[in-house]
Amino acid sequence: MPLLPVYGHESTLGALASSIAAGRFPQAVLLSGPSGAGKQRVALWLAQALLCSERAGRPCERCADCKLAANLAHPDLHWFLPIARPKAGDAAKQVDEVRDLLAEAVTERRSTGRWSPSDGTTGHWQASVRLLQRIAALTPFRDRGKVLVLGDAERLVVQDANPEAANALLKVLEEPPADTTLILTAAEPRALLPTIRSRVVPIRIGRVSDDVVRRFAAAELDPAPHGAALERMVAAADGRIGLLLGVEGRTDLAERARDLLEAAAEGPVRWAEVALRQPPWGARGEFAGMLDAVAVELQARLAKAAASGDLTRLRRTLAALARVETVRETVGSNANPQLALAELGRDLERVA
Repeated sequence: MPLLPVYGHESTLGALASSIAAGRFPQAVLLSGPSGAGKQRVALWLAQALLCSERAGRPCERCADCKLAANLAHPDLHWFLPIARPKAGDAAKQVDEVRDLLAEAVTERRSTGRWSPSDGTTGHWQASVRLLQRIAALTPFRDRGKVLVLGDAERLVVQDANPEAANALLKVLEEPPADTTLILTAAEPRALLPTIRSRVVPIRIGRVSDDVVRRFAAAELDPAPHGAALERMVAAADGRIGLLLGVEGRTDLAERARDLLEAAAEGPVRWAEVALRQPPWGARGEFAGMLDAVAVELQARLAKAAASGDLTRLRRTLAALARVETVRETVGSNANPQLALAELGRDLERVA
């Protein structure tokens, strides 16, 4: 099914459309902004606009190029997502494996029309960047050039045996083929090497209004939430439709998140019990999802504390949210999820 429409970001899209129509759009850009703000969707909108045969700066939604891009089926649109580390030993076979893994990931997103966040175990590996280099060197299939989207670019694994992946990407950014546009996205642009940041034009993608989130929920979620349930979702999204999609339907993770927060408030016996239920090494993706759900729950509590003027609760909730974000950053490393959750429970006890 086609990608869901872009909601909000009207002024940003207008400026980007003017740049494309005037032929001034840069060859390499970095879309940055909060997690879930819509960077991936704006990147794909840009790709569609750049490939559109009408050449009007915006996707016409009528031409064959627009329809192919909207269905993630355009032969000159290449979306690089963080994927699991290739298992093949041979470098050439790794590139083939990356190609297959990316195809699977794009097929999954094509089936729903949504952007699904990557978990903390995935990344952009040397083989991923080698594939990107190869595609950048190819002749476009159609006449509008090629667009390469590197989603979650901060997942570039710069220490994958050596800095070859970063250096390979730098070569493409320094001298991109004339028919190629590169669009990077990152929630944490400072996690990118300074040499990479210096070679891209930064574009900020901010939050949208609560009204835009409500409009999206009413039009795109099935069943559409109403009343208090809708307002809870809007508050938790905090202007980020991607975050709304990330938690919508994930009642299991939401329940585990509330269980952890309640356990932290009850003391070490309870939060230790919750931590022991977490598999110690496997299911890191599930662990990352649960941490995201904890952050969403804390953000909802943060909004309530702000609305009530409870400064003590506001400070404590902010401290808890900061601690969750710190633990979330360790998910992709060799950290033991069980121990990480036990440490988080201890810290949350102090601020709950």
